[in-house]
Formats: sequence, C-alpha cells, structure tokens
Amino acid sequence: MAEGLFAGQVVLITGAARGIGARAAERFAQEGATLALSDLNGDRLSPLVASLSATGADVFGTCLNVSSEKEVSAHIAGILDRYGRLDVAINNAGLVHAVTQLSDLDLDVFERMMSVNARGVFLGLKHQLPPMLAAGRGAIVNVASVAGLVGAGGLSAYAASKHAIIGLTRSAADEVASKGVRVNAVCPSFAETPMFDGMAQDLAQRRGLDTQATRDRFTQRVPMRRIVTPEEVVEAILWLASPRNTAMTGQALAVDGGLTAI
Repeated sequence: MAEGLFAGQVVLITGAARGIGARAAERFAQEGATLALSDLNGDRLSPLVASLSATGADVFGTCLNVSSEKEVSAHIAGILDRYGRLDVAINNAGLVHAVTQLSDLDLDVFERMMSVNARGVFLGLKHQLPPMLAAGRGAIVNVASVAGLVGAGGLSAYAASKHAIIGLTRSAADEVASKGVRVNAVCPSFAETPMFDGMAQDLAQRRGLDTQATRDRFTQRVPMRRIVTPEEVVEAILWLASPRNTAMTGQALAVDGGLTAI
C-alpha cells in the first residue's frame, strides 16, 4: 500500500504536462496519491504518465480542454467511475500572452485568456465541488498569480483572468467552508517554467534585447533578486491541499520572492 501524506487520495491536476503541473504530479506521487492528470497536449503528457507509472504510482492521463464544459464534466465523471472519489483538485492549466500595452491588445487575446484561465477554473470548480460536497471532504487549489493580486502592466488580459481566479476561489470557499471542503489559490511570481521562458524570449526578440538581459530585468523587480522555482510553488500547493491544513480556506497565497511586499 502506498505511503505518504496523500496516500489513498485521488488527486486531479490540470495542465500537468510540464512546468508547475508536472512537478506537482511528481510530488503528489511521491506522497502516495493516485493521480488523474490532464493537459491539452496529450502527446506531451504521455511521457510523464509513463515515467510516474514506472515508479509504481497509480496514474492515468487525459487530453483535456479545460474551457469545454462537456470535456470537463466527462473528465470528472471518468475519475468517479474509475476511483469512486475525488479528494484534491489542482486547477493549474493556463496561458499567458505576449507583453502588450492594453490599448494595443487584440480582443481575441483577451477572450482567449479569460476562456482558458478564468472559465477553465470556473468549470473545474463547478464539476469538482459536487463529489467533494457529497463526500463531506476535499481540497481545491487554483493556480493564480501575483498578477491576480496586483496590476501587471503589459499583461492586462492575463492579470484580469488571474484576478477572476482569485474571485472565484474566495467565493467558492465562502460557499463550501461549512461543508468540509477547502478552496484556496496559490499566486506565484515569475517562475522558472516554459511559460516564463517563452514570454521572456518573445519580449527580448521584439525589443531587440538579449534574452538573459530580459530575464534579469524581471528578477531586478523581485526583492529576493531571483526567479521562483517550480519546486517552491509546488510545496506551497501541497501545503494548501494538505489534510493537515484544516482551517485555511479562501486564501490567495503569494509565492513571489517578496514581490507583493513592496
């Protein structure tokens, strides 16, 4: 029998193919969880499922568009059919757009951010909460951003979607706090992920700058003068989801090297 903090628990993670989602899958597996992983890119997810399965973890992967209610509903139903329970949900899938002034931002970019980032979390909550409420237990962690806590010049649509996630988190937490289910958000700053790498490279190319110099400009804004690691964000996620963390709900926990302290 698996041992660990999440032994016997079924943990759902969206956007699990890389970055924070992939590292979260690895850590939850180390803690004995049964994993229901999903990502829009099924081919990218498959190697992670295979590697975790090789360690003895009970894991399956699904290609999932989190902005489709039909797919999200079917995904939750499939988890319940397979395991009969859902204990933890990590709503991590999300996108960022290129750094662009709001007045130059295309409407379709804004709508894409809201569709995946905000609508995706809304649909996750909508379909994850009923089985948890029926069981009288559960924990949900939504991956937001410090851009959901403060303004983010050049990333207005992304920031709007992350503010929406925090609003959904707090509202859901208020609704279910007395019913044994906790809902929190984690808010990373610039993290060492493919998403951040892509944003930095794009900005550097458009401004004719060196990529490393562009990365350094981001880190200079952080009091710790460094980029947050996926491992640091994931440890916060594990704490938010932990069965030992029994009284924390409706919170937006910043993991940001002190960025929101100034």
